[in-house]
Amino acid sequence: MKYKINLIAKKQEDFFERIVYFLLNYLRYILVITQIIVIGVFFYKFKVDQEIIDLKETVDQKKEIITISQPLIKEVKAVDFKMNTIETILKDQNKLVDLISYTISNFPQAIRLIKLDISQKELKMEGTTQDINILKSFYMQIKKDNKFKKIDLQNIKKEDFGFSFNMQILL
Repeated sequence: MKYKINLIAKKQEDFFERIVYFLLNYLRYILVITQIIVIGVFFYKFKVDQEIIDLKETVDQKKEIITISQPLIKEVKAVDFKMNTIETILKDQNKLVDLISYTISNFPQAIRLIKLDISQKELKMEGTTQDINILKSFYMQIKKDNKFKKIDLQNIKKEDFGFSFNMQILL
C-alpha cells in the first residue's frame, strides 16, 4: 500500500485569484453559450425580416386589389340605387293601378262618369246618376273596404236629368 503525504500547507487563495480561476475555467463555456444565443437571435432576425417583407408585399397586393375594384364598387352602388328607385316606382305604380282598377270594377253601371282625373295622390270623379241610392251604396262600399286614405263626396246637386256629384278619393 502506498500513501501519499503532502506536507506542504495549502496556500490560502484570495478573492482576486478565485475570480481569475473562475474566469479561466468557466468563461469559455459562458462565451460559447453567449455566441450560440447571438447566432440564434441573428437567424431569428432573418426570419422576422422575411416575414415583414412578405407582409408588406401582401398589404401592397391588397391595396392594388382595392384600388382596382373601387370603380366597380361605385358602379355596383349606383346600379343598386337605380334598382331600388325603380322598384319603389314600380310598387307605387302597381298600387295606383290596383286601386284604380278596384274603383273602376266596383263602379256601378247606373252612374255616368263625366270626368275622371287621376294623379299619384288622388282620384277625382265627376258624374251623374238617376238614383241617389246607387251613389250612396257605391260610396258606402268603397268606404267600408277601407282601401283609401280619405273619400270625400261633395257637391251633390239635384238637376233636371238626375243628380250630379264630385268625389275625391285620396290614395
